[in-house]
Amino acid sequence: MADPFAQALYDFHFDELQGPVLYRRGDETREVSIDFYFDEVTAEGSGLESRLEGPLLDMGAGAGRFSLYFQDQFETVAIERDELLVEVLRDRGVTDARRVDMFSLLEAFETNRFESAIAVGTQVSLSRSMRGLRQFLRDLSYVTTPDATAVIDGYDPDHETTKGKLDYYDDPSTGLAYRLLQIEYDGVLGEPWLYRLFTPDRFREAATDAGWEVVEVTYEPEHLYQLVLRKR
Repeated sequence: MADPFAQALYDFHFDELQGPVLYRRGDETREVSIDFYFDEVTAEGSGLESRLEGPLLDMGAGAGRFSLYFQDQFETVAIERDELLVEVLRDRGVTDARRVDMFSLLEAFETNRFESAIAVGTQVSLSRSMRGLRQFLRDLSYVTTPDATAVIDGYDPDHETTKGKLDYYDDPSTGLAYRLLQIEYDGVLGEPWLYRLFTPDRFREAATDAGWEVVEVTYEPEHLYQLVLRKR
């Protein structure tokens, strides 16, 4: 079965969108916009230049807005796990787009391959658990240089805006929650995506165990944080 999220981005790019994209929870649905995945990133809007160096790994690159911007500055490798999205990336002009699962980095790249890495969006939460997050960060450490920097986004589970999301599920553990995201598009209901939500403090805990240090935390908007990590 085709992934409806990838299919929707593919159809949007080729001007063949077949209707709305929906988040579904039982009988309840919310329509979501996907056009922002195709926004043009500018020097004023990226906010990342001072933190990144090449070679850069863009993990879960989506439609490639950040890869398209940074590949003009240094070597950039964009990865996505769905072939449809890889086709979109290449058609939009991403010069090095590969079908790679960001949670299988060791299968795709050698050690010390990248000087920096980004996961702009909340896809790192698909690591599903604190243990999964630690393993992902250890793998990321392996494929990056000893002085590497990583920039990673996440939803703060303690914020009321996050708690108001259709797919939010509470958790009794301090600083943790879940999203169970199911996307429907063109009559196809996708497999559920299980996200583990971490506060910055819980993320810092996992990062420390995996050899990273969280050196900066910013919020924009107020429930979506961006972390800057450096090797310890």
